Amino acid sequence: MPNKNFLITGFLLFTISILGGCAELDKLVRKVNNSGGLSDGQIATGLKEALRVGSTTVVGNLGRKNGFNKDKVAHIFLPEKLGKVQSVLKKIGYSHYLDDLELRLNRAAEKATPRAKTIFFDAIKQLTWQDVKNIYHGPNDAATRYFQKKMTPPLKKDMSPVINNVLAETGAIQSYERAIKKYQSVPFVPDVRADMTDYT
Repeated sequence: MPNKNFLITGFLLFTISILGGCAELDKLVRKVNNSGGLSDGQIATGLKEALRVGSTTVVGNLGRKNGFNKDKVAHIFLPEKLGKVQSVLKKIGYSHYLDDLELRLNRAAEKATPRAKTIFFDAIKQLTWQDVKNIYHGPNDAATRYFQKKMTPPLKKDMSPVINNVLAETGAIQSYERAIKKYQSVPFVPDVRADMTDYT
């Protein structure tokens, strides 16, 4: 279904937002890096603990009401291609349909985020000594880069069905349908569904 596929876009933005929140992890890692005089084992243990604490903080902050919606960095905006729909609906007094969709996408991300905690912890468990050294001696965003590499494939696989369900539960799919139906009631507008399929 094109509409459901389009709403997976929200999931992709959600993934980027979670990984972008890893700045908290990077700060903790830098504290471990600056502690000095530690053995390899202590560095590895401290780094893993910093990553666990940081990922718990990120998930806790984003996985609550308005965790995404009110956050300046993590907030999920509608795709640019819905801009033409928004401008048409605004002219006829129905732009609130897309405002509602944006809110529901953020609510869906907030509900789904706690499920990502296990994937974070699995990625931490898989840290090799080489990974630890790369993060320890790497740039300030080394922890984020590690998570992006390790977590993107499992997040995509494991979270897609979760996001689908949550989008339905929060009414995002229905909200999208209402907006598109109202948009298509205006004469001579271009077919946005085809655009959305390409975008997805």
